[in-house]
Amino acid sequence: MSAPAVPPTGAPTRDRDRRSQDLDVTDGAGVPEPVIAPLRGGEPGPRPPFVEHPTHPGVPRAAERDGSPWHPYSPCGQDCLPPAARPARLRSARRAAALLAVVATAVLALPVVALFGRRATDAATYRIFRAVLRAAGIRLQVNGGSTFADGGGALVVANHLSWIDVVALGAVQPVRMIAKREVGDWPVVGAIAARTGALFVDRAGLRALPAVVDETADALRAGAVVGVFPEGTTWCGSAAGPFRRAPFQAAVDAGAAVRPVTLELRLADGRPTTAASFVGDETLAGSLRRVLALDGLVCELTLHPLLRPGPGDDRRVLAARARRVVTGAVARPVSSPVSGSSVAAVQPTRTEATAA
Repeated sequence: MSAPAVPPTGAPTRDRDRRSQDLDVTDGAGVPEPVIAPLRGGEPGPRPPFVEHPTHPGVPRAAERDGSPWHPYSPCGQDCLPPAARPARLRSARRAAALLAVVATAVLALPVVALFGRRATDAATYRIFRAVLRAAGIRLQVNGGSTFADGGGALVVANHLSWIDVVALGAVQPVRMIAKREVGDWPVVGAIAARTGALFVDRAGLRALPAVVDETADALRAGAVVGVFPEGTTWCGSAAGPFRRAPFQAAVDAGAAVRPVTLELRLADGRPTTAASFVGDETLAGSLRRVLALDGLVCELTLHPLLRPGPGDDRRVLAARARRVVTGAVARPVSSPVSGSSVAAVQPTRTEATAA
C-alpha cells in the first residue's frame, strides 16, 4: 500500500465531522498507522496526563530559584524515572538500526525534496516523522480528530514530556514548531527542524521575543499550523508547569484559533509511564536507549476543541483557558498524589496493531 496522503497545512478538506472517525489502518508490511479514535459525548472532559507519583518534588517560587525567573523551569529529573529494566538487546538493536536508516534517509532526501517547495517538504517530513515512530516501536493514537486544522492557521499548544512530542505532532499534520535557538545547532535534528520551518527563539534574553511573536503571528495569518510547548521545558507527566503567555499573543494578534492538545505516554498494557520522559540533565542517547528497549509504547494525543480568542480575551486569558483544557479542569499541586489518566473516552472499534 502506498504511503498515506499528507494532510496539507491549511488546505481545505471534505466537510465532515473529524471526531466521528475511528480508523486503524495497517500497511502491507504490517506496520501500524496512527489510530484515530472518537471522543464520546462531544466536548472532551478533563483527562489529566498525570501518572502516579506522590513524592514528586515541589516547585519553588520563581524568586527562590537560581537564574532568571523568565527561564523555563522544571523540577523533574532522574528521580522521576522508573528503575532501569532488564536490557532487551535484540529488540533495541533492531529498532536502533531501523531508526538510523530513517534518519539517514531523511538527511539525504530532505535537501533534494526542498527543491520542489514547501508542500513537498511538508509531505516528506510528515512521512519521516511517522517512520521514526514506527522504527522506535511507538504506536501513535490520536483522539478527537485527525488534523489540527482543516483550513487556516492554528496555534497548537501541548504539554511537554519528551523528544517524542515533536515527532508525534509532526506525524499528525505538518507543524512549524517554536523551538529554542540551540536546537538549530544540533546535528541532524537542527537541519530537519530548519527544513520544517521551525521558528527559533533565543532564551538568553527578552529582546528578541517581540520579533518571534510577530513572526509567529505572520505565519498564522498565512495559514500555517504553528506548534509550541508553553511550559518551555519537559515535565515527567506527574505534574504540569505554567504556560508561558507570549505564544498566545501571536494567536491574539493574528485572530487565530488555538488547538489544545494533551500528550500522554503509556506502556503497551495501557499504564501511564515516565519511562519515555526526557527530563533533567538526561542525554538524548540515554532517553533513546530506554525507549527502544520498551516492550511497546503508546503516544496518545487528545485533540481538544479549538479555542478562539474572544473580543475581550488577552494572552493571559487564552493561556489560562488552554492550560485548563490540556491539564484538566482542576490543576493539582505537584506535592499531592495523583491518579492515572482514564482511557474510557477512547473506544476503538477494531483491534489496534502493535508497533514493531
